[in-house]
Amino acid sequence: MPPAASVCPQKSGLFIIRTRADFLRAARAQKQGAGSMMVQARDRRDGGDAIRVGFTCSKKVGNAVARNRAKRRLREAARAVLPEHGRPGWDYVLIGRAHETAARPFEALKGDLIFALRKLHG
Repeated sequence: MPPAASVCPQKSGLFIIRTRADFLRAARAQKQGAGSMMVQARDRRDGGDAIRVGFTCSKKVGNAVARNRAKRRLREAARAVLPEHGRPGWDYVLIGRAHETAARPFEALKGDLIFALRKLHG
């Protein structure tokens, strides 16, 4: 099994969004809530075939340990789901929610991401 998306983008086909401007562009695009996360998605329309993904958690999620745990779970869910259900040329930002992201069973977390992607690409 390849490592998380942020460590090895070549194997998983995912690239990480790192700039604030890209996060802000995704924030102005489509949004879909799921039980354990919020997903923002936008079509880049720049001709690139890469799927880019970003992760964020606010301080409402908890202290640094809780936020990092939630982001690790979101990264692993994205690594498992986005290569199959994501669209090339799109940016996705996964936002963790207080209590739900860390406490939700992992299979349900992946199911929430699949549900949100289906609604966004509907």
